[in-house]
Amino acid sequence: MADALRRYFGRAVSRLGRSSLLRWTLVGTAWCLFVSLGYNAVAAAGIGEEAFRSGLPVAALLLLVLAGPVLLFLGYRLRELGRANRKLGLVASTDSLTACLNRGAFSTRVDESLTDAGRGNQRIKGALLVIDADHFKSINDSYGHDLGDEALRTIAAAIRGQVRKDDLVGRLGGEEFGVFLPGASQENAVGVAERIRRSISEVSFRPMGKPHRLTVSVGGVSFEDQLGFADLFRIADRRLYQAKNGGRNRIELTHIQAYGINDLAAVH
Repeated sequence: MADALRRYFGRAVSRLGRSSLLRWTLVGTAWCLFVSLGYNAVAAAGIGEEAFRSGLPVAALLLLVLAGPVLLFLGYRLRELGRANRKLGLVASTDSLTACLNRGAFSTRVDESLTDAGRGNQRIKGALLVIDADHFKSINDSYGHDLGDEALRTIAAAIRGQVRKDDLVGRLGGEEFGVFLPGASQENAVGVAERIRRSISEVSFRPMGKPHRLTVSVGGVSFEDQLGFADLFRIADRRLYQAKNGGRNRIELTHIQAYGINDLAAVH
């Protein structure tokens, strides 16, 4: 319980600007003063009104001198801690080479999105694309891993340039990427996949000054049912291999409507 409260208030305070932090400090100090005066009024009921009035300014002054700086310091430290935690979380969830989500963060975010969508009464729909660079090993073998890394960054940038703000892009490992399109129809998914495929094939990549065409194969699944990332990935990954076996630089996408979990094998 204590950890949960600390995380909640840490996040809340970390979002405060300086002016908001000052207001938070003043409100907190006023609240402490109000509680203290109320307590002193009750506690001093037996010593007389005159004694209470004479001691009240000193008690209030001490409280203001102590509570204000303490609350300001605590608020500032919580804000900085919250910012540091957010930065750490961003680093932990990001692939350092491509600046996409890493596989763990990507799969978690997809599952969270599917769970959130499933809480409403509306039908869930969306799409998952799995994208793999064609003949990537030849780039590493011919030009070295540094230029192979540059090719991956180029592909990642091209993918991000074709998706919406709320879509998710992750590096699943090696030269494989994932794109999750919440709310997308089958037609939308095909359109995004084709734009990604085309934009990568048209990008300028010149290792050692030599033009080298980059291409990708895309496998995908659009859906209208409550499925998890693991199930969607298995289906999309099968379609990716179909695209590879069909000649590469192409798209294979299937559409899944409502069905029971036992029917998954039929569409793999």
